Amino acid sequence: MADETRRGPRRWRLPPPGWRRTVALRRAAAGLLVVLALGLLAAPSVAPAGTPVLVAARDLAPGVALGPADVTVRLLPGELVPAGAFTEPGAVAGRQVVGGVRAGEALTDVRLLGPVAAVAAAGVPDAAGVPVRLADAGVAALLTPGTRVDLVAAGADDAGLVPADPALLAPGAVVLAVLPAPERTAGSAPVVVVALPAALAARVATVSLREEVTVTLR
Repeated sequence: MADETRRGPRRWRLPPPGWRRTVALRRAAAGLLVVLALGLLAAPSVAPAGTPVLVAARDLAPGVALGPADVTVRLLPGELVPAGAFTEPGAVAGRQVVGGVRAGEALTDVRLLGPVAAVAAAGVPDAAGVPVRLADAGVAALLTPGTRVDLVAAGADDAGLVPADPALLAPGAVVLAVLPAPERTAGSAPVVVVALPAALAARVATVSLREEVTVTLR
């Protein structure tokens, strides 16, 4: 009591002018933040913009058979998605690449062995791809996808002699792929896949079963 007597009566300080307004504004801001947070939680998740497209996960050599490590899915703007693009890895599993493919390049139907690639290469609607086992491995080493060649039957006759004038089987065939060496059967001749019109494709396929075939480069 003695201390209070010395200090005198306690004085109450009045709040500063406008404090009620400040408190009201703070409460309103806090309420707004709560509403925004609840709205964000209730809003449906937005999917990333773009179209899923299958692209090469790494540089691919010509003729390689595609596996899970070779492809990945990437989102591309709709206007950048090429025609014939694949979207599912299962659609290309085991299929072989026509020509080399760079990492990040979209995989389309014309980049894989098949009827679409054959039509695009040969330039005729009934084209087909024909696997041909060449007589000379050295010739296969000179071929790359896109090379235009003439297919020639060069089989030996019954006496083991090669005919003087080999038969021209198909002029102007386009090489689609050269089967990589590790995928060939041990000791077998190299296999080249060429694109030809349907009539010539059937002829070449039949002849190559019984005779050796070689090519001349154009």
